[in-house]
Amino acid sequence: MPDQEGFLGQEDTDNLDIDVDLNAEVDRLYAQEFETEGQRGREETIGLLGGRPTDGSGYALTRRSRYARIAQIISIVRKYDILHGLTPRTLRHLLEELGPTFVKAGQILSMRSEILPKSFCDELAKLRTEVAPMPHDVVLDTLRKEYDVPLEDIFQTIEDKPLGSASVAQVHRGRLSTGELVAIKVQRPHVRGVVAQDIQIMRSLARHAKRVMGSEQVLDIQSVVDELWQSFREETDFIVEAHALEEFRHNNADCAFVTCPKPYPGLCTEHVVVMEYIEGISIAKTDVLVKEGYDLKEIGVKLVDNYTRQMLDDGFFHADPHPGNVVISGGKVVYLDLGIMGRLSSHDRRALSDMVFAVGDLDTPRLKDGLLRFSISSENSIDHARLLADLDVVVQDYGTATLSDLDLSQFLNAIITLARRSGIEMPGSVIMLARSLVTLEGTVDELLADESIVKIIEQHIRSNVSPMREAEREAERLARETRMATHGLLRAASQSALAMDMLTRGQLRVNMDVPGSDNPIADFSHAFDRLTMGIVIAGLFIGSSVIYFAGMKPLLFGIPILGFVGFVVAFILGAWLVVDILREGRRR
Repeated sequence: MPDQEGFLGQEDTDNLDIDVDLNAEVDRLYAQEFETEGQRGREETIGLLGGRPTDGSGYALTRRSRYARIAQIISIVRKYDILHGLTPRTLRHLLEELGPTFVKAGQILSMRSEILPKSFCDELAKLRTEVAPMPHDVVLDTLRKEYDVPLEDIFQTIEDKPLGSASVAQVHRGRLSTGELVAIKVQRPHVRGVVAQDIQIMRSLARHAKRVMGSEQVLDIQSVVDELWQSFREETDFIVEAHALEEFRHNNADCAFVTCPKPYPGLCTEHVVVMEYIEGISIAKTDVLVKEGYDLKEIGVKLVDNYTRQMLDDGFFHADPHPGNVVISGGKVVYLDLGIMGRLSSHDRRALSDMVFAVGDLDTPRLKDGLLRFSISSENSIDHARLLADLDVVVQDYGTATLSDLDLSQFLNAIITLARRSGIEMPGSVIMLARSLVTLEGTVDELLADESIVKIIEQHIRSNVSPMREAEREAERLARETRMATHGLLRAASQSALAMDMLTRGQLRVNMDVPGSDNPIADFSHAFDRLTMGIVIAGLFIGSSVIYFAGMKPLLFGIPILGFVGFVVAFILGAWLVVDILREGRRR
């Protein structure tokens, strides 16, 4: 066995380089409180002073723990003196000390090169696998709490040095008592409680943000916070990950070049996943892959083609395909860490396929229809004219570009941005898919230097759609459009009858909506007032000129007084009108 492998209960701390334990301070602060309050929070309580509030996660979060966490965050931020600038490395250390919630935010930011410079993105990418590890005794204590039998009856050995350490868990290689090599993924103690506390603080900040932000932005912030908590709940329930491993292996059983580790369901718990250990070469180590005789382009094409199958055929896809989660072993692409998985319904998969072809065919109306099929909000609140105009710009910018030149991340960000601006509320699965595709594009960037993943996706769709299936889809689309047209005609006839009835009774009213104006009638009235004032000013100037040239008396220094007064009044009114127009322009 390797030198770093030790028998159960033997800790070789000399091999561990632990400068900062990610949750050491947080665990000491919250461990006792979350254990006791967590037990109480699992049941609804009543009392003379009311029930104990919970956040829905099983933790009764108290005001004391919240203030303690806020004080800890402020202390850490002051330590790094963020007002005077942060280097990429100090930013990473700051997020590590702040805890798992902020580490997750750093992982997301590492894939957003449009927000941070490349040097920051490269440094934050280390948060995926290079977070300071837990001490080995903490790992063993966590395992002992999960099983009813001694660990020696389950594992022969567990290595001291972890294979990888992330914000939520870390992985150790071990050997079962039956002899199989396994990877043991152990969740950090109290990680859910710490995240729950951070999420509660974020929710409070979102509520107080109403004083400085509009209601729509606040609602969006709250939805993002809720999505972050939901993602953490799924990622920290390892029973879900064990089922995901089984489902993924089943979906790809007939694929000769893609697989994932086999789980051991009897040994998997909410906080521990035991799976088959697969040793491979990280997809990021392109030089090593070339030395081993692998074709980088073939790997990239097969990876994207299979990912397209996950999205559009299976509807069950790996939602975090960064290089640390993909290795090559025995000629196969092996997906690791299936803690975050996405799902797409058959309805969403068909809409996504239609959107891909719509962009390629420069068909804006079809792209709009596909986008609206994703929406979970009412179409009555959508500005269709503005949406079509925005999509025209997107199609012209991206649809006319060659597939090899298409920037997928910019395209997806443009689609999501205009959807939000047009009042379209997208489901979380679609947002997750967009982020995953951007991550995938970065993963295969070095493998497919002269190819576009959009081209591969389109080829997969075309090759997997038979003429019969295409005819069925066309018939389905025709039936859907016919049904919509029929309902539209019937609705129009019904509304026409109602309008005629109201017209004969003198009850018909017209509601006018002018784009760019909140109150069209008031704006028109204001415009007519200005026009009237302009006519009055012009009349004063013309009348005063006539009086001046006619020399009407009385005179003052040879100038008709009436004409002089007319000029002065016209000048004052004209100056006031000009100032009012300029002020209104600045206000708008």
